[in-house]
Parts: sequence; structure tokens; C-alpha cells
Amino acid sequence: MAQHGHHVASSQKALMLEMKSLQEEPVEGFKITLVDESDMYNWEVAIFGPPSTHYEGGYFKARIKFPVDYPYSPPAFRFLTKMWHPNIYENGDVCISILHPPVDDPQSGELPSERWNPTQNVRTILLSVISLLNEPNTFSPANVDASVMYRKWRDSKGKDREYIEIIRKQVLSTKADAERDGVKVPTTLDEYCVRTQVPPTDDGSNLLYDDYYDDEVLDEDEEEDSDNGCYNEDDSGTEDS
Repeated sequence: MAQHGHHVASSQKALMLEMKSLQEEPVEGFKITLVDESDMYNWEVAIFGPPSTHYEGGYFKARIKFPVDYPYSPPAFRFLTKMWHPNIYENGDVCISILHPPVDDPQSGELPSERWNPTQNVRTILLSVISLLNEPNTFSPANVDASVMYRKWRDSKGKDREYIEIIRKQVLSTKADAERDGVKVPTTLDEYCVRTQVPPTDDGSNLLYDDYYDDEVLDEDEEEDSDNGCYNEDDSGTEDS
């Protein structure tokens, strides 16, 4: 049992550090809280749909559940909001290679390098989930119907609108959730990129952000802002896989 206790101590410490880092430098479009203050192993995630994508205006809730031997084993990521997507199961579980343990499984078509390893963290998971929403992987879908429908939309260059219309309906249905939770969903790139979750600190460390995310700056170079790590529509979903 001593081994188990050691895992708990080290994984709790790792999770506390990650939570702190994500509060100081949030990932754009995400809000993260603990489901219960006394439990480091269950996180609640709110995801805002990135502007200029089909998810714009959406407010999606999810949970991340961490194993006791994190970061040696991957967490599970599950949407609580209903999602229609090739890589999300009916029950909301996200199927994404970065969350699979690194066993050598030639059947899966995944390289061990695409799978979980202890250098991955919540930040890399969140970024993977966002890119997965915009660029589904149809290789081994978790939701076959959604995958077929997505491929029809993609291959018809958007003429077959069934997939997109379902997503827009789901986005609209999240408005009620946002209102109930008292959340204002960002709908412009400016709002989406502002790191609103950071309480101002007195040590001057956030001055850089204030300057960087000055409204004027963003309005001028909305096109050039791909280097600030914020979502940029140009590089998603255009290439055929």
C-alpha cells in the first residue's frame, strides 16, 4: 500500500501545479474549476466555441477525471453537454489518441508517439480537444453516424449541410446552460483571446498580458495574431485528410 500513498502524494502535487499554471496562464476559450474543492482528481471544464468556427457562441461542459498515478496514466475526458462528433461517444467520452495509454497496438493505426506520455498535460489535452472539434479524425470513429455525416459535408465541400446544422442546433441549445450558469460566452476573437480568468496580481507580472491584449492591437492585426497561441481559423479544416 505504501506505493499507492506515494502515487497519491505525487499526483496531487502535479495536479496542483498544473491547476495553478492554468489559472495564471489560461488556455484561450477554457475555464477550469474543481468539481469539489477537496478533490484534486475531478476537474470541471467549460469550453467556449472558438469564433469563426461552427462552434462559435457555444458553451460546452466537460469533466476531466485523473487517475491516481497521473501523469504516468492519462486522464479521461468526458463531455457533459450533448455533442455530435465523430470522435465523441454517445456518453460524452472523448476518443483521442493523446488520451490512450502508450501500448503498442498496430490495430489502432496510432503511433505510440501520438499517445499519452508523462510529458503531456492538461494544457496539451485542451488544445487537442479544441483541434479535434474542428478537425475530426474519421479513421476509427467513436460515433459512426456522425463520422459518415461529417465526411459527406467535407466531401461535398459544404453543400451537404446536415452535419453543420446539427452542430449549430447544439450550439444554440447551450445558450440556456450559459444563462443558468451566469456565463457570458465570447463571440469575437478579441473576447475569446482575452485571458479574463486571471485575477490581477500586484507583482506586475500581468502587465505584459495587458499590453499584449490591448484592444487596439488586436483590432489592427486580427489576421496576424496566430503567434499569440490563440485560435486561428486559417489553419484548420481546410486540408483534406
